[in-house]
Amino acid sequence: MGEEWHQFYSSAYQGTYRNLHQPAVIIGGCFVVVALVLSILLIFQHLRSYTKPAEQKWIVAVLFMVPVYACQSIISLWNSRLSLACDILRSCYEAFALYSFGSYLVACLGGEEVVIELLENESRKQLSKPLLEGEDEKQWLQEKSLRNFFTRPCVLGKDLLRIEKSGLVQYMILKTVCAFLAFVLELFGVYGDGEFKWHYGYPYMAVVLNFSQMWALFCLVQFYNVTHGRLQSIKPLAKFISFKAIVFATWWQGVGIALLCSLGVWPKQGKFQTGLQDFLICIEMAIAAVAHVFVFSAEPYRFLPASEYEEVTTETTKAEVKLEEGDEEKPSVLETTETQIKAPGTSITESVQDIVREGGQHVVKDVVLTINQAIEPVERGVTKIQETFHQISVGSGKEEDTELVLEKQEHDHKNLTESEENLPGSLDLKKM
Repeated sequence: MGEEWHQFYSSAYQGTYRNLHQPAVIIGGCFVVVALVLSILLIFQHLRSYTKPAEQKWIVAVLFMVPVYACQSIISLWNSRLSLACDILRSCYEAFALYSFGSYLVACLGGEEVVIELLENESRKQLSKPLLEGEDEKQWLQEKSLRNFFTRPCVLGKDLLRIEKSGLVQYMILKTVCAFLAFVLELFGVYGDGEFKWHYGYPYMAVVLNFSQMWALFCLVQFYNVTHGRLQSIKPLAKFISFKAIVFATWWQGVGIALLCSLGVWPKQGKFQTGLQDFLICIEMAIAAVAHVFVFSAEPYRFLPASEYEEVTTETTKAEVKLEEGDEEKPSVLETTETQIKAPGTSITESVQDIVREGGQHVVKDVVLTINQAIEPVERGVTKIQETFHQISVGSGKEEDTELVLEKQEHDHKNLTESEENLPGSLDLKKM
Protein backbone atom coordinates (compact mmCIF):
# COMPACT_ATOMS: atom_id res chain seq x y z
CA MET A 1 0.00 0.00 0.00
CA GLY A 2 2.80 2.40 0.91
CA GLU A 3 4.66 1.64 -2.30
CA GLU A 4 1.55 2.19 -4.40
CA TRP A 5 0.93 5.53 -2.67
CA HIS A 6 4.54 6.55 -3.32
CA GLN A 7 4.22 5.68 -7.01
CA PHE A 8 0.94 7.62 -7.23
CA TYR A 9 2.51 10.63 -5.50
CA SER A 10 5.55 10.54 -7.79
CA SER A 11 3.47 10.30 -10.95
CA ALA A 12 1.23 13.15 -9.78
CA TYR A 13 4.31 15.27 -9.03
CA GLN A 14 5.84 14.53 -12.43
CA GLY A 15 2.62 15.57 -14.14
CA THR A 16 2.37 18.78 -12.12
CA TYR A 17 6.05 19.61 -12.78
CA ARG A 18 5.62 19.13 -16.54
CA ASN A 19 2.52 21.33 -16.57
CA LEU A 20 4.17 24.14 -14.59
CA HIS A 21 7.66 23.98 -16.07
CA GLN A 22 6.99 25.71 -19.40
CA PRO A 23 4.90 28.59 -17.94
CA ALA A 24 7.55 29.07 -15.24
CA VAL A 25 10.31 29.34 -17.87
CA ILE A 26 8.29 31.88 -19.88
CA ILE A 27 7.40 34.02 -16.86
CA GLY A 28 10.91 33.79 -15.44
CA GLY A 29 12.36 34.67 -18.84
CA CYS A 30 10.31 37.87 -18.96
CA PHE A 31 11.62 38.95 -15.56
CA VAL A 32 15.16 38.07 -16.65
CA VAL A 33 14.85 40.29 -19.74
CA VAL A 34 13.78 43.22 -17.55
CA ALA A 35 16.68 42.58 -15.17
CA LEU A 36 19.23 42.33 -17.98
CA VAL A 37 18.09 45.47 -19.80
CA LEU A 38 18.06 47.65 -16.69
CA SER A 39 21.35 46.30 -15.31
CA ILE A 40 23.29 46.49 -18.57
CA LEU A 41 22.09 50.03 -19.24
CA LEU A 42 23.16 51.08 -15.73
CA ILE A 43 26.56 49.40 -16.12
CA PHE A 44 27.14 51.17 -19.44
CA GLN A 45 26.23 54.49 -17.84
CA HIS A 46 28.93 53.96 -15.22
CA LEU A 47 31.44 52.91 -17.87
CA ARG A 48 30.68 56.02 -19.94
CA SER A 49 30.96 58.29 -16.88
CA TYR A 50 33.97 56.55 -15.38
CA THR A 51 35.19 59.60 -13.48
CA LYS A 52 36.01 57.93 -10.15
CA PRO A 53 37.67 54.60 -10.96
CA ALA A 54 38.46 53.81 -7.32
CA GLU A 55 34.72 53.66 -6.54
CA GLN A 56 33.10 52.74 -9.83
CA LYS A 57 35.08 49.59 -10.55
CA TRP A 58 33.54 48.07 -7.43
CA ILE A 59 30.08 49.44 -8.27
CA VAL A 60 30.23 47.72 -11.67
CA ALA A 61 31.28 44.47 -9.97
CA VAL A 62 28.28 44.69 -7.62
CA LEU A 63 25.86 45.61 -10.41
CA PHE A 64 27.05 42.66 -12.49
CA MET A 65 25.54 40.36 -9.87
CA VAL A 66 22.07 40.81 -11.33
CA PRO A 67 22.96 39.64 -14.88
CA VAL A 68 25.00 36.74 -13.49
CA TYR A 69 22.24 35.57 -11.14
CA ALA A 70 19.49 36.10 -13.71
CA CYS A 71 21.23 34.26 -16.57
CA GLN A 72 22.30 31.32 -14.46
CA SER A 73 18.85 30.98 -12.89
CA ILE A 74 16.95 30.96 -16.18
CA ILE A 75 19.42 28.47 -17.70
CA SER A 76 19.08 26.20 -14.68
CA LEU A 77 15.28 26.54 -14.77
CA TRP A 78 15.23 25.69 -18.47
CA ASN A 79 17.50 22.63 -18.08
CA SER A 80 17.76 21.16 -14.59
CA ARG A 81 20.83 19.09 -15.55
CA LEU A 82 22.83 22.33 -15.68
CA SER A 83 21.69 23.49 -12.24
CA LEU A 84 24.80 22.37 -10.36
CA ALA A 85 27.21 24.04 -12.81
CA CYS A 86 25.15 27.24 -12.70
CA ASP A 87 25.04 27.13 -8.91
CA ILE A 88 28.85 26.83 -8.75
CA LEU A 89 29.34 29.90 -10.96
CA ARG A 90 26.72 31.84 -9.05
CA SER A 91 28.33 30.97 -5.71
CA CYS A 92 31.77 32.07 -6.87
CA TYR A 93 30.51 35.42 -8.11
CA GLU A 94 28.39 35.94 -5.01
CA ALA A 95 31.50 35.75 -2.83
CA PHE A 96 33.39 38.14 -5.10
CA ALA A 97 30.48 40.60 -5.06
CA LEU A 98 30.48 40.68 -1.26
CA TYR A 99 34.18 41.48 -1.29
CA SER A 100 33.55 44.17 -3.93
CA PHE A 101 30.92 45.86 -1.78
CA GLY A 102 33.32 46.06 1.16
CA SER A 103 36.01 47.49 -1.12
CA TYR A 104 33.50 50.04 -2.43
CA LEU A 105 32.87 51.35 1.09
CA VAL A 106 36.62 51.70 1.66
CA ALA A 107 37.00 53.54 -1.66
CA CYS A 108 34.18 55.95 -0.78
CA LEU A 109 36.03 56.82 2.43
CA GLY A 110 39.10 57.83 0.42
CA GLY A 111 41.13 54.62 0.23
CA GLU A 112 42.87 52.36 2.72
CA GLU A 113 45.37 54.96 3.98
CA VAL A 114 42.62 57.46 4.73
CA VAL A 115 40.51 54.76 6.39
CA ILE A 116 43.43 53.68 8.59
CA GLU A 117 43.99 57.27 9.70
CA LEU A 118 40.25 57.70 10.33
CA LEU A 119 40.04 54.51 12.41
CA GLU A 120 43.17 55.35 14.40
CA ASN A 121 41.82 58.83 15.21
CA GLU A 122 38.52 57.32 16.29
CA SER A 123 40.37 54.78 18.44
CA ARG A 124 42.47 57.45 20.16
CA LYS A 125 39.36 59.52 20.76
CA GLN A 126 37.56 56.61 22.42
CA LEU A 127 40.55 55.56 24.50
CA SER A 128 41.70 59.03 25.57
CA LYS A 129 39.24 59.23 28.46
CA PRO A 130 40.54 56.14 30.33
CA LEU A 131 44.11 57.36 29.82
CA LEU A 132 43.26 60.78 31.26
CA GLU A 133 41.75 59.11 34.30
CA GLY A 134 45.12 57.55 35.12
CA GLU A 135 44.90 54.04 33.66
CA ASP A 136 48.21 52.59 32.55
CA GLU A 137 49.29 51.90 28.98
CA LYS A 138 49.00 48.13 29.46
CA GLN A 139 45.28 48.41 30.02
CA TRP A 140 45.03 50.67 26.97
CA LEU A 141 46.62 47.94 24.85
CA GLN A 142 44.22 45.36 26.29
CA GLU A 143 41.35 47.51 25.09
CA LYS A 144 42.47 46.86 21.51
CA SER A 145 41.88 43.10 21.77
CA LEU A 146 39.66 40.97 19.55
CA ARG A 147 37.03 40.87 22.29
CA ASN A 148 36.18 44.48 21.61
CA PHE A 149 35.43 43.69 17.98
CA PHE A 150 32.08 42.42 19.22
CA THR A 151 31.40 45.13 21.82
CA ARG A 152 33.46 48.24 20.95
CA PRO A 153 34.82 47.99 17.40
CA CYS A 154 35.64 51.70 17.36
CA VAL A 155 38.61 51.18 19.72
CA LEU A 156 40.39 48.71 17.43
CA GLY A 157 41.82 51.33 15.08
CA LYS A 158 43.47 49.99 11.92
CA ASP A 159 42.93 46.42 13.16
CA LEU A 160 39.23 46.86 12.38
CA LEU A 161 40.01 47.28 8.68
CA ARG A 162 42.26 44.21 8.75
CA ILE A 163 39.55 42.09 10.40
CA GLU A 164 36.88 43.37 8.00
CA LYS A 165 38.96 42.56 4.93
CA SER A 166 39.93 39.15 6.30
CA GLY A 167 36.28 38.36 7.04
CA LEU A 168 35.22 39.16 3.48
CA VAL A 169 38.15 37.38 1.83
CA GLN A 170 37.73 34.21 3.91
CA TYR A 171 34.13 33.96 2.71
CA MET A 172 35.24 34.50 -0.89
CA ILE A 173 37.83 31.72 -0.57
CA LEU A 174 35.57 29.28 1.29
CA LYS A 175 32.63 29.87 -1.02
CA THR A 176 34.76 29.19 -4.09
CA VAL A 177 36.40 26.10 -2.59
CA CYS A 178 33.06 24.66 -1.42
CA ALA A 179 31.51 25.29 -4.84
CA PHE A 180 34.16 23.19 -6.60
CA LEU A 181 34.09 20.63 -3.79
CA ALA A 182 30.34 20.27 -4.35
CA PHE A 183 31.03 19.56 -8.02
CA VAL A 184 33.55 16.83 -7.13
CA LEU A 185 31.20 15.25 -4.57
CA GLU A 186 28.38 15.30 -7.09
CA LEU A 187 30.55 13.35 -9.54
CA PHE A 188 30.90 10.62 -6.90
CA GLY A 189 27.21 10.81 -6.00
CA VAL A 190 27.72 11.87 -2.38
CA TYR A 191 26.84 15.57 -2.49
CA GLY A 192 23.05 15.26 -2.07
CA ASP A 193 21.94 18.78 -2.92
CA GLY A 194 19.19 19.76 -0.48
CA GLU A 195 19.44 16.47 1.45
CA PHE A 196 20.04 16.83 5.19
CA LYS A 197 21.53 13.37 5.71
CA TRP A 198 24.80 12.58 7.46
CA HIS A 199 26.24 10.51 4.58
CA TYR A 200 25.91 13.44 2.14
CA GLY A 201 28.23 16.42 1.89
CA TYR A 202 25.52 19.08 1.52
CA PRO A 203 24.59 19.55 5.23
CA TYR A 204 28.23 19.87 6.33
CA MET A 205 29.01 22.39 3.61
CA ALA A 206 25.81 24.30 4.41
CA VAL A 207 26.87 24.65 8.07
CA VAL A 208 30.40 25.78 7.15
CA LEU A 209 29.17 28.32 4.59
CA ASN A 210 26.49 29.55 6.97
CA PHE A 211 29.03 30.42 9.67
CA SER A 212 31.43 31.87 7.11
CA GLN A 213 28.71 34.02 5.59
CA MET A 214 27.44 35.26 8.94
CA TRP A 215 30.96 36.18 10.02
CA ALA A 216 31.54 38.09 6.76
CA LEU A 217 28.26 39.96 7.23
CA PHE A 218 29.06 40.74 10.86
CA CYS A 219 32.48 42.12 9.88
CA LEU A 220 30.83 44.34 7.27
CA VAL A 221 28.20 45.54 9.75
CA GLN A 222 30.82 46.39 12.40
CA PHE A 223 32.87 48.33 9.87
CA TYR A 224 29.74 50.19 8.75
CA ASN A 225 28.79 51.02 12.35
CA VAL A 226 32.12 52.78 12.88
CA THR A 227 32.28 54.61 9.54
CA HIS A 228 28.63 55.31 8.71
CA GLY A 229 28.98 58.95 9.73
CA ARG A 230 31.52 59.52 6.95
CA LEU A 231 29.45 57.55 4.42
CA GLN A 232 26.21 59.52 4.66
CA SER A 233 26.85 61.25 1.34
CA ILE A 234 26.45 57.94 -0.56
CA LYS A 235 23.34 56.84 1.40
CA PRO A 236 24.99 53.60 2.56
CA LEU A 237 21.98 52.06 4.28
CA ALA A 238 19.98 51.76 1.06
CA LYS A 239 22.97 50.26 -0.75
CA PHE A 240 23.64 47.88 2.12
CA ILE A 241 20.05 46.64 2.26
CA SER A 242 19.75 46.16 -1.52
CA PHE A 243 23.00 44.23 -1.64
CA LYS A 244 22.23 42.14 1.44
CA ALA A 245 18.84 41.20 -0.03
CA ILE A 246 20.53 39.62 -3.05
CA VAL A 247 23.41 37.82 -1.37
CA PHE A 248 21.92 36.62 1.89
CA ALA A 249 18.21 36.39 1.13
CA THR A 250 18.81 34.07 -1.84
CA TRP A 251 21.07 31.86 0.30
CA TRP A 252 18.57 31.53 3.15
CA GLN A 253 15.80 31.10 0.61
CA GLY A 254 17.58 28.05 -0.83
CA VAL A 255 18.21 26.59 2.64
CA GLY A 256 14.56 27.17 3.59
CA ILE A 257 13.28 25.42 0.47
CA ALA A 258 15.61 22.46 1.15
CA LEU A 259 14.38 22.22 4.75
CA LEU A 260 10.72 22.32 3.77
CA CYS A 261 11.31 19.62 1.17
CA SER A 262 13.27 17.43 3.61
CA LEU A 263 10.43 17.76 6.16
CA GLY A 264 7.90 16.59 3.56
CA VAL A 265 6.04 19.90 3.25
CA TRP A 266 6.96 20.05 -0.43
CA PRO A 267 8.05 17.29 -2.82
CA LYS A 268 11.60 16.05 -2.20
CA GLN A 269 12.51 15.69 -5.86
CA GLY A 270 15.59 17.73 -6.77
CA LYS A 271 13.96 19.23 -9.86
CA PHE A 272 11.29 20.90 -7.75
CA GLN A 273 13.78 22.37 -5.27
CA THR A 274 16.16 23.81 -7.83
CA GLY A 275 13.32 24.87 -10.12
CA LEU A 276 11.50 26.80 -7.41
CA GLN A 277 14.73 28.47 -6.26
CA ASP A 278 15.66 29.48 -9.81
CA PHE A 279 12.16 30.78 -10.59
CA LEU A 280 12.13 32.96 -7.46
CA ILE A 281 15.60 34.32 -8.23
CA CYS A 282 14.48 35.31 -11.74
CA ILE A 283 11.71 37.43 -10.22
CA GLU A 284 13.95 38.84 -7.48
CA MET A 285 16.64 39.92 -9.94
CA ALA A 286 14.15 42.09 -11.82
CA ILE A 287 13.20 43.76 -8.54
CA ALA A 288 16.89 44.16 -7.62
CA ALA A 289 17.65 45.72 -11.02
CA VAL A 290 14.95 48.36 -10.47
CA ALA A 291 16.33 49.09 -7.00
CA HIS A 292 19.90 49.41 -8.35
CA VAL A 293 18.82 52.09 -10.84
CA PHE A 294 18.03 54.37 -7.90
CA VAL A 295 20.53 53.10 -5.31
CA PHE A 296 23.65 52.86 -7.53
CA SER A 297 22.78 55.65 -9.94
CA ALA A 298 25.50 56.91 -12.28
CA GLU A 299 24.21 60.48 -12.04
CA PRO A 300 26.67 61.62 -9.30
CA TYR A 301 29.60 60.56 -11.51
CA ARG A 302 28.51 62.62 -14.53
CA PHE A 303 29.74 65.81 -12.87
CA LEU A 304 33.16 66.71 -11.53
CA PRO A 305 34.36 69.53 -9.27
CA ALA A 306 35.26 72.64 -11.25
CA SER A 307 38.76 72.66 -9.71
CA GLU A 308 39.75 69.74 -11.96
CA TYR A 309 39.52 71.90 -15.09
CA GLU A 310 41.51 74.96 -16.12
CA GLU A 311 38.56 76.59 -17.87
CA VAL A 312 35.24 76.79 -16.14
CA THR A 313 32.00 77.96 -17.70
CA THR A 314 29.51 79.11 -15.10
CA GLU A 315 25.80 79.20 -15.69
CA THR A 316 23.85 81.99 -14.00
CA THR A 317 20.09 81.77 -13.54
CA LYS A 318 18.03 84.86 -12.71
CA ALA A 319 14.47 84.88 -11.50
CA GLU A 320 12.29 87.84 -10.63
CA VAL A 321 10.35 87.66 -7.40
CA LYS A 322 8.16 90.12 -5.54
CA LEU A 323 8.68 90.92 -1.88
CA GLU A 324 5.89 92.34 0.24
CA GLU A 325 6.79 95.16 2.61
CA GLY A 326 3.70 96.29 4.37
CA ASP A 327 1.12 97.21 1.74
CA GLU A 328 3.70 97.65 -1.02
CA GLU A 329 5.26 95.03 -3.32
CA LYS A 330 8.86 95.55 -4.38
CA PRO A 331 10.40 93.59 -7.26
CA SER A 332 13.61 91.70 -6.55
CA VAL A 333 15.97 89.52 -8.57
CA LEU A 334 17.09 86.09 -7.30
CA GLU A 335 20.36 85.01 -8.89
CA THR A 336 21.92 81.50 -8.66
CA THR A 337 25.26 80.41 -10.13
CA GLU A 338 26.20 76.78 -10.83
CA THR A 339 29.90 75.95 -11.01
CA GLN A 340 29.53 72.20 -11.50
CA ILE A 341 30.22 71.10 -15.05
CA LYS A 342 29.49 67.96 -16.96
CA ALA A 343 32.33 65.50 -17.14
CA PRO A 344 33.43 64.28 -20.57
CA GLY A 345 32.46 60.78 -21.62
CA THR A 346 35.02 58.04 -21.11
CA SER A 347 35.95 55.12 -23.31
CA ILE A 348 34.11 51.93 -22.36
CA THR A 349 37.12 49.85 -23.43
CA GLU A 350 39.48 51.79 -21.17
CA SER A 351 37.01 51.59 -18.31
CA VAL A 352 36.72 47.80 -18.63
CA GLN A 353 40.51 47.44 -18.83
CA ASP A 354 40.92 49.47 -15.65
CA ILE A 355 38.30 47.38 -13.84
CA VAL A 356 39.92 44.09 -14.84
CA ARG A 357 43.53 45.19 -14.28
CA GLU A 358 43.25 47.30 -11.13
CA GLY A 359 40.46 45.27 -9.58
CA GLY A 360 42.27 42.00 -10.23
CA GLN A 361 45.48 43.24 -8.65
CA HIS A 362 43.55 44.45 -5.61
CA VAL A 363 41.82 41.09 -5.17
CA VAL A 364 45.04 39.09 -5.51
CA LYS A 365 46.81 41.32 -2.98
CA ASP A 366 44.06 40.94 -0.39
CA VAL A 367 43.77 37.17 -0.93
CA VAL A 368 47.53 36.72 -0.46
CA LEU A 369 47.45 38.94 2.63
CA THR A 370 44.58 36.97 4.17
CA ILE A 371 46.23 33.62 3.46
CA ASN A 372 49.46 34.85 5.05
CA GLN A 373 47.53 36.05 8.10
CA ALA A 374 45.88 32.63 8.37
CA ILE A 375 49.19 30.78 7.97
CA GLU A 376 51.11 32.99 10.42
CA PRO A 377 49.46 31.58 13.61
CA VAL A 378 50.01 28.05 12.30
CA GLU A 379 53.68 28.78 11.70
CA ARG A 380 54.00 30.26 15.18
CA GLY A 381 52.35 27.17 16.64
CA VAL A 382 54.62 24.82 14.73
CA THR A 383 57.67 26.84 15.79
CA LYS A 384 56.55 26.74 19.42
CA ILE A 385 56.05 22.97 19.25
CA GLN A 386 59.51 22.53 17.73
CA GLU A 387 61.05 24.70 20.46
CA THR A 388 59.26 22.67 23.13
CA PHE A 389 60.55 19.38 21.70
CA HIS A 390 64.02 20.89 21.43
CA GLN A 391 63.95 21.99 25.08
CA ILE A 392 62.75 18.54 26.12
CA SER A 393 65.49 16.83 24.11
CA VAL A 394 68.15 19.22 25.46
CA GLY A 395 66.87 18.71 29.01
CA SER A 396 66.92 14.92 28.68
CA GLY A 397 70.42 15.15 27.19
CA LYS A 398 71.60 17.18 30.15
CA GLU A 399 70.12 14.65 32.57
CA GLU A 400 71.92 11.83 30.77
CA ASP A 401 75.21 13.77 30.90
CA THR A 402 74.75 14.37 34.64
CA GLU A 403 74.11 10.68 35.25
CA LEU A 404 77.25 9.75 33.28
CA VAL A 405 79.35 12.24 35.27
CA LEU A 406 78.03 10.86 38.57
CA GLU A 407 78.67 7.29 37.46
CA LYS A 408 82.20 8.22 36.37
CA GLN A 409 82.91 9.96 39.68
CA GLU A 410 81.61 6.96 41.61
CA HIS A 411 83.71 4.61 39.49
CA ASP A 412 86.87 6.72 39.99
CA HIS A 413 86.27 6.87 43.72
CA LYS A 414 85.89 3.09 43.89
CA ASN A 415 89.13 2.55 41.94
CA LEU A 416 90.97 4.98 44.20
CA THR A 417 89.79 3.15 47.30
CA GLU A 418 90.86 -0.23 45.91
CA SER A 419 94.33 1.12 45.00
CA GLU A 420 94.82 2.51 48.51
CA GLU A 421 93.92 -0.82 50.02
CA ASN A 422 96.57 -2.61 47.91
CA LEU A 423 99.47 -0.36 49.07
CA PRO A 424 102.18 -2.03 51.44
CA GLY A 425 101.90 0.72 54.02
CA SER A 426 98.27 0.16 54.37
CA LEU A 427 98.89 -3.55 54.80
CA ASP A 428 101.35 -2.97 57.70
CA LEU A 429 98.91 -0.64 59.41
CA LYS A 430 96.27 -3.25 59.23
CA LYS A 431 98.55 -5.88 60.84
CA MET A 432 99.41 -3.60 63.72
